[in-house]
Amino acid sequence: MSPSRVLVLNSGSSSVKYQLLDMSGDARLAVGLVERIGEETSRLRHTPLHTGGEVREWTGPIADHEAALKAVSAELARDGLGLDSPELAAIGHRVVHGGRHFTDPTVVDDAVLAEIERLIPVAPLHNPANLTGIRTARALRPDLPQVAVFDTAFHTTMPESAARYAIDVKTADEHRVRRYGFHGTSHAYVSRATAELLGKDPADVNVIVLHLGNGASASAVRAGRCVDTSMGLTPLEGLVMGTRSGDLDPAVIFHLARVGGMSTDEIDTLLNKRSGLIGLCGDNDMREIRRRVDEGDEQARLAFDIYIHRLKKYIGAYYAVLGTVDAVAFTAGVGENAAPVRQAAVAGLEQLGLAVDEELNAVRGDQPRLISPESARVAVAVVPTDEELEIATQTYALVGKNN
Repeated sequence: MSPSRVLVLNSGSSSVKYQLLDMSGDARLAVGLVERIGEETSRLRHTPLHTGGEVREWTGPIADHEAALKAVSAELARDGLGLDSPELAAIGHRVVHGGRHFTDPTVVDDAVLAEIERLIPVAPLHNPANLTGIRTARALRPDLPQVAVFDTAFHTTMPESAARYAIDVKTADEHRVRRYGFHGTSHAYVSRATAELLGKDPADVNVIVLHLGNGASASAVRAGRCVDTSMGLTPLEGLVMGTRSGDLDPAVIFHLARVGGMSTDEIDTLLNKRSGLIGLCGDNDMREIRRRVDEGDEQARLAFDIYIHRLKKYIGAYYAVLGTVDAVAFTAGVGENAAPVRQAAVAGLEQLGLAVDEELNAVRGDQPRLISPESARVAVAVVPTDEELEIATQTYALVGKNN
């Protein structure tokens, strides 16, 4: 039997999230997280799922990503799942920015690494960490296919009318300024899972996907292909997020520089780390914001209302883009768990065929489910995302095809 296991790595600047999956049955064998890499208090949390074993956790210095992956390998080896296993078919890596060049999962070679590195200026927070993870994994298993799965790839089907900014074309092309979109693996998985929930082929379904986590994005998916998405050149554009502003008049930046005397780096920090919900009310946890709203906190109420207003605008805009909508799907941490957000986002859109059943909306669960009344013209769904499974699926399909 050919190898069927895929290790999925999501390498951040100081962390590595990982999952080991057996693609012969879509079974998760182990999951884990290494965080605070480079500190004396680094932590590794490992859960062996195939044996139902207890969570193992330890704290201590982990110098770099190479040491982190070696620690991960050691934990997997304790469960008989080490990186040297002949059953390991490939390692799949999440890469945030693939630009226009990478439209599909790609087996990594030196040329691919060079292109990912070339894209660092448009993804300075993410691509360097993703590269470190790939290079470390290649050094540990040079004989094993390393596959890059790009957050931006699903959105490369956007037409130029959606992907272009209305600025000078020569300048835009010279500096690769266009709308790329992010969370692509989530939007791909959820749009397909929504079609399956409706008992239809993805090619026959139009879906608005709302990925609502600390980072948040919306997409308009026609017949399985993205035709518009809310994030742009970077993940800053679009919806109100936990710490990011989302859509903003570009002149605000000039104003803050000229009148406020703020530097480019200060403005960058403001818009990416001190804006959104945390900038509006001091909290970026929707559970805490809702608790404060219920207690009558007006600042929290305003933050919630701004969040919902922006979300509702995008639902309406993407309804117009698609023309016909079969479903609106909520996903990610807030989308899957915050019933008040789903209720408020759809409220008042009955003329568009959208409605939420209060009792169905209140039910919590980890399976895809409909929360709209049976009579609703447009289905409203909660579809838990599974980006790791999507990465593993794309990785395994590519490795199998190449073999």
